[in-house]
Amino acid sequence: MKTTQFKLNLPADVKVWLEEEAVRNLRSQGSQVVSCLRAAMSRQETLREGAEK
Repeated sequence: MKTTQFKLNLPADVKVWLEEEAVRNLRSQGSQVVSCLRAAMSRQETLREGAEK
């Protein structure tokens, strides 16, 4: 899997939440962001599939 880096500015409260969630899930902050984005992608795909029926 090819990866790409980019700078991400977060509001302070979101950064705190990210740090806490990463620790709670035994992940790096980057891995936590990817996990959240993949979950959102999955939800979106499920909604799209439901709308097509």
